[in-house]
Order: sequence, then structure tokens, then C-alpha cells
Amino acid sequence: MKKLVIAAALLGSLSLSAFARDTEYRIPLSEVLEMPEAKEKLDGSVKFFLAGQKTPVIKERRGEDVSNKKTNGVGKDDRFGCKWAALSALMAFQDKAKRLGANAVVDIVSYYKKDTVSSPTDFECHAGAVIIGVTLKGSYAVVAP
Repeated sequence: MKKLVIAAALLGSLSLSAFARDTEYRIPLSEVLEMPEAKEKLDGSVKFFLAGQKTPVIKERRGEDVSNKKTNGVGKDDRFGCKWAALSALMAFQDKAKRLGANAVVDIVSYYKKDTVSSPTDFECHAGAVIIGVTLKGSYAVVAP
């Protein structure tokens, strides 16, 4: 009987891990900024620059922040969910930048599970069976016009 219980427990843990999913995507930030929803939600007063991307002259830095946004992935295409979560992260950055008097977020990197991934064009996204998430880290700045 004891062997049967152990076997059932092992089988149960294997079946749970079979359903776990963590698919990684790299998506151009430009695809997010071109979304109709982005044109509605981002007002243009704050510019976004990935680490390694050419920026205007940085006059002043006003702190660093992390934006960790998730979306329900059920019934959504992973890439669309990734872009939606990234847009939510950019909206949070925009709101805080305005409160800090910054007009840009610079040196943006992906920061999933506190692991920094830098690209001058793409952000990283992770899609699970139910949740899709994007974590970005960047610095608020005042840049030259």
C-alpha cells in the first residue's frame, strides 16, 4: 500500500509539471508602440528607450523603477498578450515619469525573475498556461528635446 501511495504522488507531480508552461518570447518594442491601443493610452509626453538604443542627451536622471505587468492568457494569442502586458508596463512608467517631472524612461531592460536581459530592439515576455507577464526595469530621465 505504501508503494502505491508513493507511486501515485510521483505520478501526480509529473502530471502537474506536464501542464506547467513558461514560453519565452522576444518581441520588438516597436510592435507595442504601433498598437492602436498604445496610440490611445500613451500620450507622447514620455519617450521610451531600450538599453543600447540611441537616446537624446540625458540632462538628469530621476530614479529607477520596475514595472511587472501580467495579463490573463486564456484564449489570447501569446504574442498579443505579451504586447498587451508590455503596454501596461509602459503606461505605468508614463504615469510615474509624469509625477517625477521626467520626459523619458531610458535604459529599459527586461527583468523577468530579476534576470536582466538587454536588447536595443526587443523586450522579453513569458507566457504560461494561464498568465502572460512582462517585467521591465528602466530609469526616469529628463532628456533634451
